[in-house]
Amino acid sequence: MSRGWTEQDRSNSTTVLSALGNKYSAEILCAAGTPKSAQALSNDIEIPIATCYRRIEELVDAGLLTCEGRQLSEEGRRTNIYRRTLDEIEVDFSTDEPTFSRKRRTEAKNRIQDQLEG
Repeated sequence: MSRGWTEQDRSNSTTVLSALGNKYSAEILCAAGTPKSAQALSNDIEIPIATCYRRIEELVDAGLLTCEGRQLSEEGRRTNIYRRTLDEIEVDFSTDEPTFSRKRRTEAKNRIQDQLEG
């Protein structure tokens, strides 16, 4: 039994599934538990920087990753810093349209993790 999905629901679920289905997306989300630049993510999971930027854009569009701000790189350039927006996601395909259960990251958890890492 479908729950009456709107066009926006379908578009959002397609965006999330597409982003999650791409190679390296899960690795980027795992590595982005603390704020990191695209270059740091690329280095951490050993993928080309251009691929990393494409995956970051898809994950941001899907609401799974967020830009937390900017910082200076070692080369003195301003770079965006990214962090995942959730800790868990579950996809249920048992109905006509996939449904998602997400465990969002709280700002409190982000601050605690930042203190532990720093």
